[in-house]
Amino acid sequence: MSGQKNYGFVEDSRNDSYSSFSAAISSTEQLTHKSKDNSHTVELKDLRKSLEAGEYDPFDFRDVEHPTTNFETLLHLLKGSLGTGILAMPMAFYHSGYVIGVIATACIGLLCTYCIHMLIKCEYELCKRRKIGCMSYPVTAECAFLEGPPLLQKLAPYMVHITNAFLLLYQLGTCCVYTVFIGDNIQKVLKEYVDGVDERLIMLAFLLPLILINYIRNLKLLVPLSSIANVLTFISFGIILYYLIKEDITIEDREPVGNWRSFPLFFGTVLFALEAIGVIMPLENEMKTPKSFGGTCGVLNIGMISIIIMYLLMGLFGYLAYGSKIQGSISYSLNEKEIPAQVAKILLALTIFISHSLQMYVAIDITWNQYLYSKLEKNRYKIIYEYLIRTFLVIICFCLAVAVPYIDLFISLFGALCLSALGLAFPAIIDTSTYWDTLKGARGALILTKNFFIVIFAICGLVVGTSTSLEEIVKKFSSSTNSTA
Repeated sequence: MSGQKNYGFVEDSRNDSYSSFSAAISSTEQLTHKSKDNSHTVELKDLRKSLEAGEYDPFDFRDVEHPTTNFETLLHLLKGSLGTGILAMPMAFYHSGYVIGVIATACIGLLCTYCIHMLIKCEYELCKRRKIGCMSYPVTAECAFLEGPPLLQKLAPYMVHITNAFLLLYQLGTCCVYTVFIGDNIQKVLKEYVDGVDERLIMLAFLLPLILINYIRNLKLLVPLSSIANVLTFISFGIILYYLIKEDITIEDREPVGNWRSFPLFFGTVLFALEAIGVIMPLENEMKTPKSFGGTCGVLNIGMISIIIMYLLMGLFGYLAYGSKIQGSISYSLNEKEIPAQVAKILLALTIFISHSLQMYVAIDITWNQYLYSKLEKNRYKIIYEYLIRTFLVIICFCLAVAVPYIDLFISLFGALCLSALGLAFPAIIDTSTYWDTLKGARGALILTKNFFIVIFAICGLVVGTSTSLEEIVKKFSSSTNSTA
């Protein structure tokens, strides 16, 4: 590309209470001296020598207050993936059929992993070029577009906002799913003891607690609750596993290949379940040894392969166990009259209640920290405005959940709409733009072709998956209206 590139980019706004999710862009001047011993002095001199020699390595200039080990990062990655998505996998296999489900889940999972590798690699390369420690996803997108062809350079100033919009929509969608999940699980337990309990009333009862838990500004205060939630998750998963073993696992009356019209619902659900794109870059940016994140036996591959296997097995055995009786979440399909099943539903509802604040945390970070805080920084009532924003976002998710209380369609909708872009299309475009000047000859043509097909696949998944999910939501509303008429 001819001409001098504009290396200007939008820096992430930063606030101490959000630092674990908003990866700051730190320059060499921001290197914090936490130690004054000789070893640190030698290390700092080595870093300066490498800079003078033109061998800048961003990993050496990341100032992380509490860096995580490889094992801790792996646990965070696994923990961030064990949510409502895995419980919806049997329903996904119902749409695809068990043969297509196994093959397609593996293929989509591997494609997602590959796209994450591209994104992390591009972030590292862009950090080297600009001599900064790390970047967030939106800033990586903007900087990459500045490196690309003229058309993408014109779009660069908008990429931070476009990426943030998709991230915000995804996080709010996840909170909508969580709200529906809480209401449905509690309702299915209470209806065994109380007649006429509506899941919308359960959601309303949880509205105030959800608002209050999202008033917590420091994630450290949620650590004890998060630890409890992890224990409850594994207990409830153990109960679900017990019921899967107890049920008759059979391929009789189970479809190996589902209805092709329903496949977009499968696609959206699998993307929603497998993609943890919102936490990938913060996890890598906060590692003690970030070089261990990628690689053949790196944290990412080990984590994603484990996640793919877990989700694949849950989807396969859940569908083979319940067949056409499977519901939006496998927890809904457990025997409602048995105490262990009721305990599992309550534990899962409590777990998701706690996790709601973690998901909303990112949405609040984007809305308040990156857009509104700078405008209200000098306002004496800024803390009140912040709590109003927190309340507003929770109420928005509540209203959507009450309006569309269909967890499987919500999952498919937001998976297809947001993660087709964030998890597939954007990484491919970012990869193309980052290395635009080097895409020459046969190798360049091969990379362009590969990324082109990934983008086309993502766009098709976004359009068809979103439209199919919306169509199914309309059908649900029509059928419910006719049944009450």
